[in-house]
Amino acid sequence: MADTLPDIIAERLAVVFCGINPGMTAAAEGHHFAGRNNRFWRVLHLAGFTPAEIRPQDDRTILRHGYGLTAVVDRPTARADQLSAQEFIAAATHFEQKIERYAPRFVGFLGKAAYAALSGRRDIAWGPQPTAFGNAAVWVLPNPSGRNRAFTLDQLVTAYHQLYLAAGQGRPSV
Repeated sequence: MADTLPDIIAERLAVVFCGINPGMTAAAEGHHFAGRNNRFWRVLHLAGFTPAEIRPQDDRTILRHGYGLTAVVDRPTARADQLSAQEFIAAATHFEQKIERYAPRFVGFLGKAAYAALSGRRDIAWGPQPTAFGNAAVWVLPNPSGRNRAFTLDQLVTAYHQLYLAAGQGRPSV
C-alpha cells in the first residue's frame, strides 16, 4: 500500500479540490476518491465540472478540465477523525505554500474539518468564505464521502454547482 496519494495539480487551475486526507482505498489503489461509495466523481459530473463521470483510475484527466486534487494531510486513514490536531498544524504551512505556488482561483475544501483546522475558525458556513487561503478564494463544500450521509446526492450536486458557477465555468441556470 502507498504511504500517501500524489496530488493532481498544475498552475493556475480554476479550482483545486482539497480533501482532508486520502482514504485507505484511494491510497492503496493510487487514485483519488476510489472508494466504491465515494460520490465525488458523480457529483463533479452532475454539477457541471466534467462532461462525463470520470472513473477513479482516470483521475489525472481532471486536469484537462481545469481542476486539480490535493489533501491537507498526506497520511491515509480509514476515517478523517483518526487524524490529530498536530497533523493539521504540521501540514498547514506546507499546504498554504502549495496553494500559493500553484495559484488556483479557488480552493474547494471538501468538508468543514480541514478548513476549520487550517483557519482556526469554528463558525464556518457552507459555500464561499470571507477570507482567502494562499491567495485563492475559499469555498467549503460538503464532503462527498460515502460515510457522509447527511447530504443527499441532489444536495451535494447543488452545493458543487454553486462553486462551478462562481468559478465562471458555467452560466446560471434559468
